[in-house]
Amino acid sequence: MSVQFPPSAAPLAAHPVDVLPAPVRTRLLELARGAEPVSAYVYDGAVAAARARELRAALPEWAAVYYAVKANSYPGIVRALAPHVDGFEVASVHELELALEQTESGDMPAVVAAGPAKSVPVLTALVRARVEAINAESLLELHRVSRIAVAEGVTARVALRVNPADIPISGSLHMGGAPSQFGVAEPDVPDVLRAARELPGLDIVGFHIHAASNNLDADTHAAYLRWCVEWSVATAAATGIELRHVDIGGGIGVAFEGETPFDMARFGELAALVEPPVGVKVVLEPGRFLVADCGWYAAEVTDVKASYGEWFAVLRGGINHFQLPTSWDIVHNVAVLPVDAWEAGEECPRPVAERTRVTVVGELCTPEDTLLRDVFVERVRAGDLVVFPNAGSYGWEFAMHSFLGHPVAGRHLLA
Repeated sequence: MSVQFPPSAAPLAAHPVDVLPAPVRTRLLELARGAEPVSAYVYDGAVAAARARELRAALPEWAAVYYAVKANSYPGIVRALAPHVDGFEVASVHELELALEQTESGDMPAVVAAGPAKSVPVLTALVRARVEAINAESLLELHRVSRIAVAEGVTARVALRVNPADIPISGSLHMGGAPSQFGVAEPDVPDVLRAARELPGLDIVGFHIHAASNNLDADTHAAYLRWCVEWSVATAAATGIELRHVDIGGGIGVAFEGETPFDMARFGELAALVEPPVGVKVVLEPGRFLVADCGWYAAEVTDVKASYGEWFAVLRGGINHFQLPTSWDIVHNVAVLPVDAWEAGEECPRPVAERTRVTVVGELCTPEDTLLRDVFVERVRAGDLVVFPNAGSYGWEFAMHSFLGHPVAGRHLLA
């Protein structure tokens, strides 16, 4: 007997299958005809490029959009974004090499670098690449950059990363105003800059302030941008820095179930009211915002089973391939893509759950491998595909690839 829910008690319902673009459905069904159970990402570079163009068009000319490669480092996606962003933000030698492949040769690639624990090999690669700015996290890192630059016979451009004492606006903003491994605490900034000015081989160009995370409110994000510019101008004047560079980080949010998407047009209108000094570049480093909706994670249902009255769809995959929903406690909805072929034939019954709540779990030997709880599905069968839209950011890169040693998820770029 099917379970009926009154509207007020209805659980989260799975997306209809047509939420998946037709080319994505076609590619996934092609993969399902292969010999191995499907567990794969499908990416559409055109979707990422369109999002980058939209953000770039909304912003004033003085603003620069740099893609944070950590969000999705698949080479095809980086290539797709390259013509539509002003540069790249990197946090490793691997990401630096990806960015340099997309950047025209010259004395100063359009690359900025971040990370709280840059090693000497990483800093050496950044100095040798003559990147636009190394976001320095501490006085010791400034000393290391100085020593490397002198040994290389070059001048390294650095921006001091700051952990501000207070962000005087509301909204989904954090990573500032609290003890953190990131950056230099605001009260210590004058002393660090005073010491840095005595170091050879450094050109201190400005500041990096990444205190926003997953903010869906355009008004507060524009206020945050204004605050970053005004703080940087005032601090540079007070400490004798020739300000040329203000990096406000990323932090533009991605909407999930029931959330209102970030209003790019509104953000652009408010950003246009900010007036940085002539010659100051303001850098935004979106990652997740540019690529979240360009990717889909799909995994084959290897079994459908009931346990004490609750149904489970067990996937070939899980947090070893797509850890984001569990780690960030996101309600990340799915669509069920029917696969009519059943590999076992009539001699092996095909389990099915219909018009009921289902919990979606993975293949790992831990109850933590749970991707979505109590989603209402019309039907899910062993052999069907469960597909997570908005999986283009912090998906493959963020997963536990080695746990239990299962094969990693495949990655495919739509033509």
